[in-house]
Amino acid sequence: MFDEPVLKVLLYALITAITTGFGAIPFFFVKKMPKKWLGWGGAVASGIMLAASFRLVNEGIGYNLYRTIIGVLVGLVFILLSQKWLSKHDDLHVGKLKGANAKKALMIIGVMTIHSFAEGVGIGVSFGGDEGFGVFMSAAIAIHNIPEGLAISLVLIPKGMSTWKAGVWSIVSSLPQPLLAIPAFLFVSAFKPFLPVGLGLAAGAMVWMVFSDLIPDALENSKKQHVATIVTVSIAMMMLFQVLME
Repeated sequence: MFDEPVLKVLLYALITAITTGFGAIPFFFVKKMPKKWLGWGGAVASGIMLAASFRLVNEGIGYNLYRTIIGVLVGLVFILLSQKWLSKHDDLHVGKLKGANAKKALMIIGVMTIHSFAEGVGIGVSFGGDEGFGVFMSAAIAIHNIPEGLAISLVLIPKGMSTWKAGVWSIVSSLPQPLLAIPAFLFVSAFKPFLPVGLGLAAGAMVWMVFSDLIPDALENSKKQHVATIVTVSIAMMMLFQVLME
C-alpha cells in the first residue's frame, strides 16, 4: 500500500487534473456561437497556449538551458511526425468528430497531454523537496489548468463535440499529472534531469499547434486585426494571471 506522503501527492495531482475540466463550464451557458465568435475563441486559445509555452520554457531554463532547447526541438520533431502519421489516416473518429475535425481534436488533446506529462513530473519533484512547496505548485498548476481546459474546449466544441465530452477530454489530457507525479516524487533524483526536456518538448509542440492550426482556423472565421488583437491581449492576461498565481 502507498504510505501517507505518496497518497497526498496523488490526491493533489488528481485535483490538478480534474480542474482542467472546469474550462468547459462556460459552454454550458452558450448554446450556439456565431462564426466570428469561433474566430475569437480560436484566438483566445492561441494566446493561452502561447503564454503557457513561454512559462514552460522559462521554467525549463531555470533547470537547464540546453536541455530545455533540446526539448523544444524534440517537441517540434514529435509534432511533425504525428502530423505526418495523421495525414495518412482519413477514417479517424473522436466521438462524433470525423476527418479533419477528428485530426485537429487529436492534435490538441495530444499536445496538451504532452504538456501534462511535464507538469506531472514538476508536481512530483516539488513534493520531493518540501511539502509546502509541493502544495503551492499543485495549487498553481490546478489554477493554470482551468484556462488550458478552456483552450481545449474552444477547439473541440465549435467542431461539434458536446460540452460535457470536451470537459471529459480536458481532464483526460491532464491524467499524466497524477500518473507521473508519484514516480517523480519517489525518484526525484532520477526524474529531475528530464524535467527541462519535458517542459521544452511541451512548449515546442504547443507553439507549432498554435501557428499550424489554431490561428489559421481563427483567421477563417474572423478578421486578422481582431485575431491579432485578441491573441495579444490573451497572452498578456494569461501571463499576468500566471505571475499573480506564483
